[in-house]
Amino acid sequence: MTDKTATGTRQLGEALLLSAAILKARKRLLTMHHRARAGHIGGNLSCLDALIALHLLIMRPQDRFILSKGHSAGALYVALWSIGKLTDAQLDSFCRDGTQLPGHPSGTGIPGLMFSTGSLGHGPSLASGLALAARHQQSGRHVYCLCSDGEWQEGSCWEALIFAVHQKLDNLTIVIDQNGLQGFGSTHEVISCNDLAPRLASFGAHIVSADGHDPDALATALASRQPGKPAIIVLNTIKGRGLHNEGLMESHYLPLSDDHFSAACVRLDDGAACS
Repeated sequence: MTDKTATGTRQLGEALLLSAAILKARKRLLTMHHRARAGHIGGNLSCLDALIALHLLIMRPQDRFILSKGHSAGALYVALWSIGKLTDAQLDSFCRDGTQLPGHPSGTGIPGLMFSTGSLGHGPSLASGLALAARHQQSGRHVYCLCSDGEWQEGSCWEALIFAVHQKLDNLTIVIDQNGLQGFGSTHEVISCNDLAPRLASFGAHIVSADGHDPDALATALASRQPGKPAIIVLNTIKGRGLHNEGLMESHYLPLSDDHFSAACVRLDDGAACS
């Protein structure tokens, strides 16, 4: 077998593994949110594929992750569950009294959690500081941060980007879940912006745009690096991926009804039950 063939076989295997893991994670996320009667399911489904790819294929034990878009805590919990770091029983406690898995990540019961998040715009600064510290420590650690696209209306994000580019933090990857919707409408309606990539590129970072729901494209984009530059991966996604209100604002806040939960399970896998 040639090196090229071996690489192609490995990549195919990884893509199949990732596709299966994403499907399983979507079912588990739907079940968890439905049982908890929790909202924000739309933004969880738009970034879940990326979180599964990061935790399953990309991140090493020494690496660090920050969920800047804290309202997608459910997707983080399911990603940790998918790699065996959280149990079904823990997921079943999501958003309930006494839980260690609240609607925004905080506390001490979440593996790998370094900061409580929920107030948007803080993640890129925290991640940049961690990346600079890792360089000084010569740890070889890479830092990943997941943001929403609406979050980049916060000035703190751009300040962090200026800092990261100036410091040449090539051990930093910022992932942006660009689903085009935020709390009060579309990003186009709010700030006349459909795509952050051109604006980000003007600051001198390494920019990659990809389909956030394509396993092959995800794995390739998330692993992309350029020496001397922080990487920003802009993922084009769909809010409420697979729901009855896919791509609509209502998925930002509303919990799933029984009927909509059942219908989403059917859409996922030709009628297979969620579990």
